[in-house]
Amino acid sequence: MPRSVNSVASRARKKKILKQTKGYFLGRSNVWTVAKNTWEKGMGYAYRDRKKNKGNFRALWIQRINAAARINGMSYSVFIDKLNKKGIELNRKTLADLAMNHPKAFEAVVNAVK
Repeated sequence: MPRSVNSVASRARKKKILKQTKGYFLGRSNVWTVAKNTWEKGMGYAYRDRKKNKGNFRALWIQRINAAARINGMSYSVFIDKLNKKGIELNRKTLADLAMNHPKAFEAVVNAVK
């Protein structure tokens, strides 16, 4: 009995990946093995960096809160400590937004914990 290969499905799989590698440099976009390796590596980076992105945003929020807190005469660590002791439950994302876009509201929060 002859060997059966599902060329329709394998071609579809290859086309799917080659479509996703469109725009890559030289053979990375159209040479199957190179394109597949590049695509797999890229997917790994994408997965890793979705996690890393959360840490990057947290660091940015902390820098913004620290800058605004220092303008109001308090360091970041002291500010966060006093927030927790007062029981004010504002997350860093919200505090950073207040610090950037609504400095008067942020100043009110600082005064509330002083």
